[in-house]
Amino acid sequence: MNAQLQKFSRVAVLIAAALILPIVSFAQRTPQIKVLMSLGFSAAYRELLPEFERTTGIIVTTASGQSVGNNPNAISAQLRRGVSADVVILSREGLDELIAEGRIVAGTNTDLAETSLGVAVRAGAPRPDISTVESFKQTLIRARAVAFTSSTSGVYLTTVLFPRLGIADEMARKSTTDAVAAVVRGDADIVVQPVSELLPVSGIDLVGRLPAEIQKVNVYTAAVVTGSKEIDASKRLIVFLSSDVAASAIRKSGMEPSRRP
Repeated sequence: MNAQLQKFSRVAVLIAAALILPIVSFAQRTPQIKVLMSLGFSAAYRELLPEFERTTGIIVTTASGQSVGNNPNAISAQLRRGVSADVVILSREGLDELIAEGRIVAGTNTDLAETSLGVAVRAGAPRPDISTVESFKQTLIRARAVAFTSSTSGVYLTTVLFPRLGIADEMARKSTTDAVAAVVRGDADIVVQPVSELLPVSGIDLVGRLPAEIQKVNVYTAAVVTGSKEIDASKRLIVFLSSDVAASAIRKSGMEPSRRP
């Protein structure tokens, strides 16, 4: 009788293990991916992410960084020092840098959206004239301080636009890379940033976009990072963010979906 009970117990244990094993295996197979993303695309991304996670079961964690720039927070700098990521979302300029370093899985880079540069002032402050190149230049000259980021748009302003307008030296003396926060605090009169980075911020009023002749359109793109162990899940996220489903949230955040070939 004891022998029969022992045999029964062994069979019961084997059956239980067989039932539990698929559950454990399924839990182990649940994809988890990490996204490293710049600010410009974040408003649309955060609106879209819950739907992606709900419909796919893929768990996504997100960290931030600048698209370009010589500082520890830049996405390229984070990847160089070993910060792990499966997907990056950043400006085309920043992605080109990562591709050149061999940090991107070939063929995975996909343009998601584009946005133009805009000007904002502290909420309730007088709105300056930026309707022409000359009026925008005079607005910059009259401003007590001008704010922008040290990333893609800031590089354009300091290395291309300000020299083109002949005010590089003057702007160097009264510029801050504290970006929109400086205007909210009242430390700067105007901020020049991508519209998608300005619209979500409370405490400011959007004046408008830069004139077409001096406009800089930022393209935000996504790609899978070399070394990712979740390539399929990462590709699914990129496909979702570049699909028609994402278009409404992209436009709501002040961008336009990138045109597909």
